[in-house]
Parts: sequence; structure tokens; C-alpha cells
Amino acid sequence: QVQVVESGGGLVQPGGSLRLSCAVSGSIVSLNDMGWYRQAPGKERELVASITSGGDTNYEDSVKGRFTISRDTAKNTVYLQMNSLKIEDTAEYYCNADVVYIATTGEFVAMKYWGKGILVTVSS
Repeated sequence: QVQVVESGGGLVQPGGSLRLSCAVSGSIVSLNDMGWYRQAPGKERELVASITSGGDTNYEDSVKGRFTISRDTAKNTVYLQMNSLKIEDTAEYYCNADVVYIATTGEFVAMKYWGKGILVTVSS
């Protein structure tokens, strides 16, 4: 019914930049809160940044001033611009979206969807 696909990860040197994208598609009625999480090896998944349908944003302390989350409502896409990347930003990054969609029964269903994750490696 709903697909969540991340793109834009890869290998970058410390101090570099990457832009992650997350496109949500399917029988979508509305997208509410969206966010980016990350999980480094041996650590728990943590919230990196989130954005409401109204555009209010929230950031984890270690990324404030370096990362910017934004969304394109028309494209059902959320972005994470990551600047001044540090080695400790290395992790698998996951997109999360609160979605209301139309089921095959015709009813509206609200669910939280996760992408499969995309690897960001910061290394010299």
C-alpha cells in the first residue's frame, strides 16, 4: 500500500556534506510527522531530526547547526541536509513517516512506516 524509499547515502570525508532523501508513495491520504533516525553499530536507534506537517522541526543536540530537515509536500518527500559531517555521524539512517492511506477495503488507515535504511559513512 505504501512504500518508503531512502536515497543519497554513501561515503564522505569528515567536514563534507550529504543530502538524504526519502520519498513516500502509494494510496496516501496525508503525511503527518516525518523524521530521520540513525543507528550506529552497537548502539540503539536514535532520532536525528523530525518535522511536522506544519513545518516545525526538532533536532538531536549533536546535529544542531549542522543538519537541516525539510519536506516537499507536493512530492511526499523529506530531506536531510547534512553538513560538517563527523566520523561519529557514521550510521545507518532510517526514514520514518506517519501515513494515512486508503486500504483495499476503502477505509482510511493510519500507520507509522519505516524505510529500509541507508548507510552513511564518514571516513578519511
